[in-house]
Formats: sequence, C-alpha cells, structure tokens
Amino acid sequence: MASTETKHEICSPLMPRRNALRKTCAEIVNEVRQSLRVQSTHRPFTPRDGHRQLFGSASIRDNRPPSVFSLHAQSFDASDSRPGSGTRLSPLDHKPKFSVPCDVDDPFKALPKPPTSPVKPRRGLAGAGVRARLLRPGSLTRLPPLEGHRNVKEPLNAGPGQKQLSAKQLSSTDHTAGYSGPVKPGPHTAASERIVQSDVDSGVRPKDCKGDSTTEPERGDNKGNTEEDAESLMWNNVIVPLLQKLESVAAGGSEGSVDCLCDLCDRLHGTLAEADMLGRRCKKRSGILRTLFRLIDLNYAQLNMHIAQLCLALCVSGNNLLNICKLIFQISRTESNDILFQNNSVIDSLLRMLSNEHVSASGEAILYCVGTLKFLSGNAEILRILLDKNFICVAQKLIQKLCIVEETNLPIAGHILVQLTTILRNLADLSDSRPLFVSFSILPALCQVLQQHCEDQDVCMNISRIYSKLSSYSECRLALAQTPDCYQLFLELLSKHHQKQDLVMRLLFTLGNLTAKSDEPRLELFQCDGCMRTLLLLYDIYQRKDGPPHTVVQKGASPPVRPQVADDVLVKLVRVLANMCIHPTVGPPMAADTACIRLLMETLELRTVEESEELLVNVAAAINNLSFYHKETSAIKHNQLHIAKLMLKLLLSSSTGAMLEAVRVYGNLSHYEDVRNFIMRNKVHQFVVTLLDSKSNEMCFAACGVLTNLALDPPSRVCLTVEGASAKLVDCLRDFGLGDWQLAGQICQAVWNLTGGSSEKVLYTKERESLLEILTAYLDEEEALKWTDNEDLKDFHRACWELEFLPVAQKLMKMLQSADLTA
Repeated sequence: MASTETKHEICSPLMPRRNALRKTCAEIVNEVRQSLRVQSTHRPFTPRDGHRQLFGSASIRDNRPPSVFSLHAQSFDASDSRPGSGTRLSPLDHKPKFSVPCDVDDPFKALPKPPTSPVKPRRGLAGAGVRARLLRPGSLTRLPPLEGHRNVKEPLNAGPGQKQLSAKQLSSTDHTAGYSGPVKPGPHTAASERIVQSDVDSGVRPKDCKGDSTTEPERGDNKGNTEEDAESLMWNNVIVPLLQKLESVAAGGSEGSVDCLCDLCDRLHGTLAEADMLGRRCKKRSGILRTLFRLIDLNYAQLNMHIAQLCLALCVSGNNLLNICKLIFQISRTESNDILFQNNSVIDSLLRMLSNEHVSASGEAILYCVGTLKFLSGNAEILRILLDKNFICVAQKLIQKLCIVEETNLPIAGHILVQLTTILRNLADLSDSRPLFVSFSILPALCQVLQQHCEDQDVCMNISRIYSKLSSYSECRLALAQTPDCYQLFLELLSKHHQKQDLVMRLLFTLGNLTAKSDEPRLELFQCDGCMRTLLLLYDIYQRKDGPPHTVVQKGASPPVRPQVADDVLVKLVRVLANMCIHPTVGPPMAADTACIRLLMETLELRTVEESEELLVNVAAAINNLSFYHKETSAIKHNQLHIAKLMLKLLLSSSTGAMLEAVRVYGNLSHYEDVRNFIMRNKVHQFVVTLLDSKSNEMCFAACGVLTNLALDPPSRVCLTVEGASAKLVDCLRDFGLGDWQLAGQICQAVWNLTGGSSEKVLYTKERESLLEILTAYLDEEEALKWTDNEDLKDFHRACWELEFLPVAQKLMKMLQSADLTA
C-alpha cells in the first residue's frame, strides 16, 4: 500500500489504521463507533469491441475519417522532396525561352538529348590519392525512373484504353539504365509527368531543400569529394543492385518471393543504416522510395510492414507520411497481423512520430498512427510492449499538444483523442501503469481535455472509463481528488450528458470512489455549485422505468430508460449520496432535504428486492446514514413511521444484504418511541431475536443495537425475555466477543438494558453463571488480548477493549456479583 494512501485515507469502521502516528484510544473508537458506513459497488463493465475501426458503431461523430480505404502505389508522391521545413516553394514567374525549336504541346520533346557515352572518371582533380568522383555526362537534376516502368504518377493498374505491362515485360527490363543515366521519355509520357521525372529522379536534390541540398565541391575540397565518392560507390555498387533485385523478384512472382522481398528490404535497410543514409540524408532517396512504393501493390501484409518500416526510417513526410500511416493502419486492422509488430522497430517509429509531428501539419497521419496503436493495445503482449516503451510519457506530451491546437484543428484533435484515450483505458488495466499515470500527471491532463472537449461524447466516455478504473486505487484516487475543480467538472458533464447512460454511470462511480475514503472530497463535492440539484435531477430521471409498449418518443425528449440500466445508474448515484452524507457538515442539510428523502422512499416503494436488490440495499444504507442525524429539521424524523414500514419489505426478503441493512435502519430509528412501538406491535422484535443465531458478526451487531433500544421500555423487556433474548445474547458473547470487542460491548449493553439496571430478574442461573465465567475471562487484559500477534491490529483491539467493552462489562460484572438476579 502506498504511503500516500496510508497518510490520507479515512478508515471505515472496524478497519485498523496503519499510520505510524498512533491515535489515542478515544480517537480510534470514535471512528469505529459511528454507524455511518461507506457503500461499495462493482465497477461498470465495458465489453471489448471486436471490430477494429477508428470509431465504434455507436459513435455519432461528424466528418469522421474512414477506417476502410484503398491504398496503391499511385497514392504516393515519389519525390517526397519538399523542404524539411514543411513550406511549399512558390513557383517562379519567369518563363524560359528555348533556343531550339519547341513543340507547343510538348515543350520538352525537342530538347537536346544528353550523350550516351559511358561513365568516365573526371580527370585533373586536385589532391592526389583521392578516388575520382564518378560523373554522368549531361546529368539531369534527378535520378530518372527505371526504363520500361511507368512513372509513379501513372496508375499501376491499367485503366480503360491502357495496356498493363506483363510480368515477363517487367522482368526483362534493363534496370541498370534507371540508375546510371538519363532515359528518353516514352512516347506516351505526358509533359507534366516528364516534368515530375526531371524533378524527381536526379541523385542531387534541389539546393533549396533543407537538409538535402548540396553544393558542388571546389576542386581542392578533398573531404567533399571523398564523401560524395563514397556515397556514389555505395549507391552504384550496393544499393542499385538491391533495388534491381527487388524489382526483378517482384516481377517474377515465384513461390516464396514474399520472404525473399522481405529479406531484401531488410538488407536494404541495414545497408542504408551502415552507410548513414537513413533519414533525409540520402541524396537519391527518391529512387529508393519509388521502388518501395511500387511493391505496395503486391498487397502482402508482411512485405508492407518492411516497406513501412523502411519508409519511416527514411523520414517520409507530407502525403507519403499519411499514406504510410494508413498502410500500417490497414495491416493492424487484422488481428492475426499483430505478430508482425512485435519483432521490429515500427512501434518505436510510430512513437517517435507522435513525439515529433505537429497536429496542424500532420493531424491525419497522427490519427491513423494512434489508431494503429489502439488496435494493437487490445493485444496483451503488445500492450505490455507499449508500457515498456514509455507510451504514457508519449501520451502526456501528445495531450499537451492537442490541448493547444487552434480552433480549426479541434475536430481532428478530437478524433485523435478518441484513439489515444482508448489506449490509456487499456493500459489502466496493468498494475505497473498506475504509478506512471500519477507521475506523468495524466489524470489532471485528462480533466483539461474534458473541459475542452466536453461536447464530445466519445472523448468523455473514454476518459470516464479511465477514471472509473483508476479511482479504485488509492494513489490514483488521491491524484484525481487533488485536481482543481474536478468535482465541478464532473457535475457539469452529468448535467450536459444526462441522457448518455454509460457516461453518467461511470462518472457517478468515480465520484463514489472519491467520496468513499476521505472527508475532504465529500465536503468539496457537496459545496460545488448545483451539486444536490444535479444529483437529484438525475435521480428523478432514472427513477423512471420503461415507457408503455410501442410508445413513440418525441423528438428531443429523453428516451425511456431500460430498467436494468436505470438500476445501475441509481446504484452509483445513491452510493454517492450515502458516502457524501458521512461528513458531519454535509449530513444534516442532506437529512433535511425533503426532495432527497422523498426520492429514496419512492425507490423503496417502486422496486422489489427480487429485481433491484443492490439498489434497495444502497438506498437503505443511505437512509441509515442520514438517520444518524437527529435534528428537528430532519426529513427522516418526520417520515420515521413510513420508513419503518418500508423496511419490512427488506427485512422479510430472502436477501441477507437487504435484511442486514433493514435491521441497521431499525437500529437508528428505534431511538424514536413511535418506531419502537411499531416494531413491537408488528412483532419485528421476534425476527430480530432470531437473527442473533446468525453466524455473521455484522448481523449480530445490528440486532443487538435494535434490542438495546427496545429494552429501554419496561413492557418490551418482558416480551424480549420470553423470546429468549438474554440466552442468545450470552451465546453471541461467547462466540464472537473475543475477536470483536465492539460487538462484545454492544452485547453487554443490551444485557444491561434487559436487566433494567438490576431492577428485574431476567437471567436464569445457568445463563448467569455462563455470563460471569465469560466476563471473568474477558476482563483479564493479558488473557483477552494475547490471541493477536498482529502489531497493526493490536492497538485497534486494545482501544476497543478499553473503551467499548471494559466500562460496560465491569458495570455488568459488578451487578451480577452483587444482585440476586436468578429467576
């Protein structure tokens, strides 16, 4: 248990403290003595969505991006040569004048052709010993496409009136020409496509491209020559053959070619990494990307994963980054592909992308990236991988970026948050994640998200699921409780989305957890603006059940609530009320709230134990807590007889829990004479005496409380004696007293009241002797407390023994020894 929990939690009755700062006996017993009890309930169940899509079937989002789409090689931009800054270059106004005849339709058709002589080394370079730099005569500005292959802008799948290249044609193509020199544009190549070719295919990137531009080295610049020579040699001798092999294997389509292609992609990746040519450092990366993009049309998930991995390592941007993220997203939609993500660097690349990219520039790419991780987080092994790779830290930074986006980007930010919060919801199931949720301040950050996206039901729903999970744990509960204005925010969401039953239920469950362990949240929630108004409005809405059959719901009206859903919401809501009224400042005004008491009594009237057991148990517990406050303004006091009648339904049911809560309520209400008379008149006392035979400490304690109050009236003592109450009390003391001194003290008080303070003879000789024997043993401190070796419990039991049991036991012992009470 975390130290924060030990420090801040208020222990419930009968639970010992583990605080190093010891409390006095009086303080301990004051806590355990009160009859107010915290209510618990089960966390709402969230079924897993078996369909992998960006948004669930119940989502009603506007303009949501698709989960299904077509992706082909022509979807990509082969150049990927925009400046790294993300700014698109402005076109030049200058129109060149050609010195040679020019075709109006095709201005490039009549351009001079470069010589086709083989590559020759440059001669006369300064610096002896430096390997001569290989130059192509009449080099263009970019590496041309492979001869015989279509430009990437041209659709790979032949359209109407187009010819599809056969595998044989592809395999017989001379790939060397595509990498060593210019290629004359084919007769069917449009002018715009040839412009793209000339801008794309060179090994030298435009000089205004950030990070990619180079300047022709001076003749004496040996270092520049060496670097360029090394890259050219690597390109021609290693990379080009790998690219050629990729094209040839893809065109062959033989069995086992996919594994071969994957292996070639790995070799290419490793080669580029060793040559320090990953990222945007490789001048001829466009040629690599073009080859990779062509392979996508083969439509093999395993191969596409290798392609995506390499493209991300080459730092594609813009439309290509988006399409790579879509490609990975498509792969992750099939659950059987999860294994493809476990043994490579794709997840690392995606996490790095989430840390570096901005929503304004790459919002849609981020969406599909996070959507992929959402699908994968449904896999237990990958979920653990995400935790180990510090995803929660990445998520925290992404949330910060999403919270400062401009208003125009709010829709895409909302779409991303739906995916992101689903991953966090899945991570919340891992116990190792909870300290990270606290240390990275995820819970307060999600409150900020709720404030900005309070209209987005999907975002609100996912965050409510995270809170409902984590608020069950002390360290997370404390972090959330210390978040400024979280209670007011929850109340506003409850009011705004009161028809969203699943959301309402989880927010109420979270509030119930927050108010279960500490007094501060109880008071802070109660003091929020409109707290009781909001909670009672919800209570009134969900008090209704199904409308009449075939009822048409008017537009804009709340739909009828299913009984089971209504019960689930009310269980959580009543729990909040029961926990909140434990605070001594909150309890009296709540007990005086006639609307609150009316709704609680109405629930008892409308529901049956058979159909709504948990709800009725919680309602009885709330009434019991509220009945603790005996002020004249109390609506409980004004309705005491009505409530006593309603409790009969619970007392006579087959539910042990309902029975126990009803007896507890009678224990508080029997302070009033009218209620005591009602109990005796309706023979409820007979039922209470029978409950002393229960094997439950709690049931015996509650029954003893009722008998203690009933024995205040002399006529009732006789009836209770006839029912054998005194003998059963002695048996209870023997069975439970040694381990529960609070119960032992309550039994002694009930026996004392039955004797009328020694004024009547109600004990038979056997009972008197048994009682004397038990009290003699229990009053020996060393003997009474030696049974427990638990240091944490020792102080607690000693305090209860000294303050709860000892005074009344000594009084009873003295009376038994001095008076002749034998019947």
